[in-house]
Amino acid sequence: MSFGETPITVIGNLTADPELKFTEGGAALAKFTIAATPRVFDRESNQWKDGNATFFRCAAWRQLAEHTAESLAKGSRVVAHGRIRQHDWKTDQGENRSMLVMEVDEIGASIRFTTVTINAKRPAQTTPAAGDDAWNTNASASQPKGDEPPF
Repeated sequence: MSFGETPITVIGNLTADPELKFTEGGAALAKFTIAATPRVFDRESNQWKDGNATFFRCAAWRQLAEHTAESLAKGSRVVAHGRIRQHDWKTDQGENRSMLVMEVDEIGASIRFTTVTINAKRPAQTTPAAGDDAWNTNASASQPKGDEPPF
């Protein structure tokens, strides 16, 4: 994050499935909206009630965009972290318009009210040769002598 940017973390629910698009250059872009609704306790009725929802228009780019579109759906409770960006444009009638968007750097499912299963996609790992790995207790060269630990 650059100096002067406005960081933000939002916890809420997706209002619709993320919309995945690709730029002319081939970069993936996921657009979605998060509704953050505070819960307040009403002492008169002795019940919890929803407060006024705040809607955050969000954008995620590249691999994060693809993973967001594949993993999350309408109603998903998420924790998203990113920064606020302002977009300015002119309408066809020449009117100036402005909109704040959260550019998402990290997003994940909230597990406060549900469980999730994570399917980790990790790059292939190379395994060092037996003699090169000090933690490899199967290699005869690194077998402990007596009660000595293998390190």
